[in-house]
Amino acid sequence: MEPTAKRSLKIPEALPDKRVKESPFAKIKSAVFRKKVAIQEIVREPTSGGIVFRFTRDKKDIEVLLIQDSKERWTIPKGHIEPGETAKMTARREIEEETGLKNISVLAWLGKINFKYRRQDKLVLMTTQIYLVQALDTHETPIPEKWMKGISWFKFSDALDAIEYEDIEKLMLIAKKRIRAGDY
Repeated sequence: MEPTAKRSLKIPEALPDKRVKESPFAKIKSAVFRKKVAIQEIVREPTSGGIVFRFTRDKKDIEVLLIQDSKERWTIPKGHIEPGETAKMTARREIEEETGLKNISVLAWLGKINFKYRRQDKLVLMTTQIYLVQALDTHETPIPEKWMKGISWFKFSDALDAIEYEDIEKLMLIAKKRIRAGDY
């Protein structure tokens, strides 16, 4: 598949993948038996994470660390901000928890992603703060958490092809520009 063709299939963060085919019977069953439940509550969920990069050993290229979530989508490490934490502290904690990397440096804030989704009778408004994070030890091996399907270093261009969320892809391009300019 051409990389440009794959990119057109990218989906916004946290939306269901419409590429998954549902059987005709399942469509009818869900339409008939689905109860429309009114939204009872609006919930704000602040999260934070990072685009983790390292320079190749010859310093000529950039690699990006991606995790494969439980739905087999490649994304970046991120998670909920705990009480008393700053977004920057959360980015570091989540990256350490989800990747096992300890020798990292949170360099700069890249931006935020806002999205919403429905969780039963709640409307969840999620804001994710994204940071540029450098892995300082090129020999440190990432270790995935049990819920993950995978974790891997990608050449930057391959990471762009693999990432399945368009908002993160845009921040990755900003990250690359800042890394190349030394603007962090």
